[in-house]
Amino acid sequence: MHDYHKQLQQMREELLANAATTDAQAAVVELDQSKVGRLSRMDAMQAQAMAQAAVSRRKQQLRRIEVALQRLKDDEFGFCAVCEELINPLRLQLDPTVLMCINCAEQSE
Repeated sequence: MHDYHKQLQQMREELLANAATTDAQAAVVELDQSKVGRLSRMDAMQAQAMAQAAVSRRKQQLRRIEVALQRLKDDEFGFCAVCEELINPLRLQLDPTVLMCINCAEQSE
């Protein structure tokens, strides 16, 4: 049997380990042109936007991990949240945070 709890915990630890770097990059860009040239500032603002998107994705993934861990506790893990059928174990091994079987996921798109 695949240890989904261990896999989810590891995913969470990896996301949290990368958090400090990404959070620092997402900080506000200083707009003082005497310190930073216009192009450098634009590059910094682009890097900031990319870092902010990464922070948002990380928070979303952390929420998905917490939901999956709670579903494990509640003995709901592995069942589709829509049709309540079993989710293919191979699908769960690839991404243990999925909430829907492949049929329901395709229909929701």
